[in-house]
Amino acid sequence: MSTTSPTDTATPRETREREPLVRAIGTLGLAAGIINVTIGGGIFRLPANVAASLGPAAPLAYIVCAIAMGLIVFCIADAGRHVSLTGGPYAYVGAAFGSYVGFLSGVLLWMLGTFAMAAVSTVFSSMVAASLGVSRIGEIVILIAAFGFWSLINLRGVSLSVRLNAIATVAKLVPLLLVAIGGAFFIQRENLHVETLPAAGDVARTSLLLIFAFAGIESALVPSGEVRDTARTVPRAIALAMVGITLLYITLQIVAQGILGDGLAKATVSPLADAAGASMGGWARALLIAGAAVSMFGYLGGMTLAIPRMLYALARDGFLPRALARVDPVHHSPQRAILLQSALIVGLAISGTFEKLAILADVSALALYLGCALAAWRFRRMQAGISTILPWLTCVVIVWLVTGLKIEEWIGFGVCLVIASVLYVVKIMVAGDVENRPGAPTYP
Repeated sequence: MSTTSPTDTATPRETREREPLVRAIGTLGLAAGIINVTIGGGIFRLPANVAASLGPAAPLAYIVCAIAMGLIVFCIADAGRHVSLTGGPYAYVGAAFGSYVGFLSGVLLWMLGTFAMAAVSTVFSSMVAASLGVSRIGEIVILIAAFGFWSLINLRGVSLSVRLNAIATVAKLVPLLLVAIGGAFFIQRENLHVETLPAAGDVARTSLLLIFAFAGIESALVPSGEVRDTARTVPRAIALAMVGITLLYITLQIVAQGILGDGLAKATVSPLADAAGASMGGWARALLIAGAAVSMFGYLGGMTLAIPRMLYALARDGFLPRALARVDPVHHSPQRAILLQSALIVGLAISGTFEKLAILADVSALALYLGCALAAWRFRRMQAGISTILPWLTCVVIVWLVTGLKIEEWIGFGVCLVIASVLYVVKIMVAGDVENRPGAPTYP
């Protein structure tokens, strides 16, 4: 009987030694990265949408979504303890189920990060352009300038990017904490009165919408190959980040609802800024608008660190051109992957809208989370038959959430998976057996 552990099987010594990236990310750095990419543009817009769906009962959707994300996060963290390769959930699912399923999860992760970045980019550029009074051409210039800046930072290596992301995380939290703490003194209790509980279907659809505000952890974990002591750092960073994010989101929704009442559902442009202005004055509203811009700018920085590593990981494993897996010998960063990803995001942001891009990101996220839950179950089964009900409970919650999807969203998602599968088959026909070719990662 083999005594090889799942960790050794998924990440053999020879595979780990092929990773030329520097392990420079610790618990606080990873937690800051999770917070940074999670608190993006969604929380500055979604309180109005949630209030429109559920009214004063809106915090219920946050609680449901937080419970669902808690189960999902547990599975991601549990799987992350066993795999330390760059790629995050892509590496986790691939190590658990093999090359094809791993490839699909990699495509899902890339789709999620790419569409989410593009969605937030559209909000960021339009907000800054409106503040500056510039035209659509000005929005495009703002997009190019933002991604040019973050690309340059990330081309110089992971350490500088992590430090700037930590600064951006602090900068974005200050105005949000102002609303959460200062606005609490202006709450009118009658605005929080719930007359009737919403239907379960409405809660499911609204919780699905909130996935966009909670998503981000899977992208922040992509640079796993640059995390120190993965087995300890990943679970601690996830727990630290998610507890803080959930408490902040629920507090912001309650405060905004308590201040604006029925008006919150109508404040679709800047609900938190409107709540700050109604309670503390114009200076607070201006600060929140500036904070939203800083938050989204920091989000783009965090994702520019994470998502190009997905292209790097896919290229490393032979699914994309090897050129994208090349690491700069001086700065130890996948520079070609960074430049390509930034160019793709700018193109999508110019051509797409926030709502459509956010929906595509949410569908990809839920499918990826399902794969991580099943991967966590498989890893535990490989450990002397140890099992737990939590991964299966997570699967049930995810299936319930996707009942809120519309038929056209299912069709779009299915088309993406079919295209990815065709690309995988073509790769096998060209390169032969993906699982056993020289240089491929060893999957159990």
